[in-house]
Amino acid sequence: MTPRDIGRIGEQLARSHLAAQGYRIIASNYRCRWGEIDLIAAACPGPIWVFVEVRTRRRHTYGSPEESVTPDKLRRLTLAAQHYLSHHAPADNVQWRIDLIAVRLGRGRRVLSIRHLPNIAEG
Repeated sequence: MTPRDIGRIGEQLARSHLAAQGYRIIASNYRCRWGEIDLIAAACPGPIWVFVEVRTRRRHTYGSPEESVTPDKLRRLTLAAQHYLSHHAPADNVQWRIDLIAVRLGRGRRVLSIRHLPNIAEG
């Protein structure tokens, strides 16, 4: 499996996980000059926009999925979320946050864990 394949699998698992938790997926793979947001969802209940970074790992060679979100990555995610909101939000005072979904895979496509860390950054 290529790293791109692993990333796609992680995003599919994250999408299913969010839907099972009652989130409504609004968009995926949103790109702007600040980077890419893997998933954009609406948290239910309540009008909170959730920008989701999905990190998928098969090995710990480069650390855990949680450890891979650097301060610079978090800054770029925040700027990308603000860019998305400036073009798509129905109002200026929208509540939003950035969540991380950390996926660990075993051999093949076996899911070892899916961990949802809400609110790693908030707007």
